[in-house]
Amino acid sequence: MWGIIVNRFKQGFRTLSYPEEVPAFPKRFRGRPVSGKEAVDMGKLLFQEDIQGVTYTRDHRMAVSRREDLIVHGDEIRLAAALDDKMRRTFGRSLKLRQVCAGGCNGCEGEIQAMGNVVFDLSRFGIQFVASPRHADGLMITGPVTKNMELALKKTWEAIPHPKIVIAVGACAISGGPFQGGREVRNGVDNLIPVVLYIPGCPPHPLTIIDGLLRLLDKLGKNTKSEIRNPKQ
Repeated sequence: MWGIIVNRFKQGFRTLSYPEEVPAFPKRFRGRPVSGKEAVDMGKLLFQEDIQGVTYTRDHRMAVSRREDLIVHGDEIRLAAALDDKMRRTFGRSLKLRQVCAGGCNGCEGEIQAMGNVVFDLSRFGIQFVASPRHADGLMITGPVTKNMELALKKTWEAIPHPKIVIAVGACAISGGPFQGGREVRNGVDNLIPVVLYIPGCPPHPLTIIDGLLRLLDKLGKNTKSEIRNPKQ
């Protein structure tokens, strides 16, 4: 026991100070896109394509409240709005989510799992994942919603008590991603159930997801540093 305590002391503080401080992202990181003359739909982007007229910044903030807000003109974006007062009073101090992989590749799921590690430490914000939908306040969904998962997803949604919310994470959950138009997918979540938060990416960075969740719960505050370092480089 003493060995564990001593080792932990030597390791020191490892959790990010986010959102008070935003870490510098590496040059290879592809964040919020900036379009030229043509609009670009972040809900369909895989963030791996080199598209003419589109440049990628290192700005991790991309979560929005409405599907149409994912369509970017130039460098403007309408970031996610907070829930109404009643919903914030209900979920603001303790949000329990059930995560459902509706046919995903496990890329988004890996980033979601990373949010629980010692670096990101999602639980410090009062947000946790639960095993049963009956203990949840909402769903966090990944994947394009395959036909094999459609019924399971609906039943999971129905099992969550009211009031409840749905969060779509990743290009697949938003639009079908690379599987869009396929015969075996539903091209995203909002064709089946209403979504209150869209988080684009393939997969989205853990801080992109956390930023969206904190905006939804109005937890960023007025004294946090919302701008990232050198966002357009």
